[in-house]
Amino acid sequence: QVQLVESGGGLVQAGGSLRLSCADARRTLITNVMGWFRQAPGKEREFVAAVTRSDSTIYADSVKGRFTMSRDNAKDTVYLQMNSLKPEDTAVYCCAGGIQVALVPNGYTYWGQGTQVTVSS
Repeated sequence: QVQLVESGGGLVQAGGSLRLSCADARRTLITNVMGWFRQAPGKEREFVAAVTRSDSTIYADSVKGRFTMSRDNAKDTVYLQMNSLKPEDTAVYCCAGGIQVALVPNGYTYWGQGTQVTVSS
């Protein structure tokens, strides 16, 4: 059973950086693709980034050039480095695991609980 646990969220000023981590706590990660989604209050969950087991990445246009997703297969962990943060990046960020790249939430089987990211202006 995959158990995804996120960490690294917090409060940061606009222009600052944060790095999120998502680990499979039981070290049983069997998914091919890991993704990050975010959900702001009153809005739908939206795709942020995804990485395949071979390190191919895809990003939402809104974060391209500012966010970088990576994975460490030996540690069953993925990361989301977020730079040049903006107030509109404020959301709960969740990691997800699936079989193939998908830009919608229902394309992923496993989900973490999420971590809050707040960017102040």
